[in-house]
Amino acid sequence: MALQNFYRPFMGLLVETSCRLHQRTFSVSAVAAAIQKMTRVRVVDNSPLGNTPYHRPPKVIHVYTKNGVGKVGDTVLLAIKGQKKKALIVGHKMPGDRMTPRFDSNNVVLIEDNGNPTGTRIKVPISSKLRKMEGDHSKVLAIASSFV
Repeated sequence: MALQNFYRPFMGLLVETSCRLHQRTFSVSAVAAAIQKMTRVRVVDNSPLGNTPYHRPPKVIHVYTKNGVGKVGDTVLLAIKGQKKKALIVGHKMPGDRMTPRFDSNNVVLIEDNGNPTGTRIKVPISSKLRKMEGDHSKVLAIASSFV
């Protein structure tokens, strides 16, 4: 009995610290909102592979960057309808630098291995940040209908 009374003040301290640690593990960082492996994306061009309905959305299986986090202008590898296809990120949910748009969904455009887009038209506005990049995205910019 005396031993329980001795540990009683410490029990509250242990429970309180464990609750604090538990809350910290569920914080959302900026990386969680970026495009990385296992992220579901939306194909926004009119390619036949991206437009026909399928029971599961396309999923990113690899990001071609050093840190594994994809942003606008990066190339990713998608698993779409049982196939592996390359895609270019044209918009993402993660907030970026100042004066850059933030989209409601993670948008990608399917491209071939040589960099040519698979579709002939992009249905949604894409980020104008692609114009400033030195990568070879000129053919994707040519089929875009509008920029933000």
